[in-house]
Amino acid sequence: MPCNVVRYLDRKTGNKKWGVHIDGIYPIEGTFPTTREFLLNGKQAAFEIQADLAKHAGKKIDSASVDILSPVTKPCQVLCQGANYRQHMIESGMNPDEKKFNMIFNKSAACITAADGEIVRPAHVKLLDYEIELGLIIGVQVEQSTEISERDLHKYIAAIVIGNDISARDVQVPQMQFFKGKSYRTFCPVGPFLCLMEPADFRYLDDLNLLLTVNGETRQEGSTDDLVFKPAEALSELSQIADLNIGDLVLTGTPAGCAMRAPSPGKQKLAGLLPEAKKWQIFIKTQMERTEYLQPGDTIEARISSADGVIDLGVQRNTIVSG
Repeated sequence: MPCNVVRYLDRKTGNKKWGVHIDGIYPIEGTFPTTREFLLNGKQAAFEIQADLAKHAGKKIDSASVDILSPVTKPCQVLCQGANYRQHMIESGMNPDEKKFNMIFNKSAACITAADGEIVRPAHVKLLDYEIELGLIIGVQVEQSTEISERDLHKYIAAIVIGNDISARDVQVPQMQFFKGKSYRTFCPVGPFLCLMEPADFRYLDDLNLLLTVNGETRQEGSTDDLVFKPAEALSELSQIADLNIGDLVLTGTPAGCAMRAPSPGKQKLAGLLPEAKKWQIFIKTQMERTEYLQPGDTIEARISSADGVIDLGVQRNTIVSG
């Protein structure tokens, strides 16, 4: 059975701690400054607490009495898959039947923030977009090219989380800068729960529901059943080009419904005949007409869960503020 844990700040002591989250927080004994250290030394204790809540009931604390932090800590890598849902490929201007490659990029770990943290829109950014994603937390060191099967996934993934790949489209696209456009500070809310997985839980990875709303309006809704490059295939490919470390975060792509819309193939062909400066001027002007882009004061809510409720990664709730 999966076990939801949180990383939190004890307001009284100023200490950062970990606890099992079940209608409140059951503190886990020990000091684990990083996600890596928690997975190595605190994971088993979390399962033991969940198995005997009555024994630990006297230590239970109210979630509202602490500050919930990101369960993913630095140092870590944030590795990402792009356009990994069929409909999102289409809205990004790609032909799903022709795109045969797994798009891979990364975000800076400096952009990680809490599930209820503010997202700061830099002053020069006008096209701020959202992307709800299922995040995989690496549970073992992988330092050579490795072929990973679905049957063996539990050996490599320790937990799953909600991630939001916030993106400055007016930097990412005209400048062709994925890393910069997606890595401004606060551009990666993570959590609130780190959902520790046991081998039997991995059957859920292909059937999780994703939902993102902005100011209560549904913008993205999808299922991991629609992932094109599944976790086993993605981790196998990533191992060919990078070491995977315990505590690293892998974001697996986002469903359709982002604010950005790519021009039609015909308009793209015409744009290719224009000078670069003019082409991107038109792109920015056209995108600015879309009201879906995030504005200061907007509130994003993101949820990922299984239909039967066995997997529930909690709710992210982030407000956009001006930088």
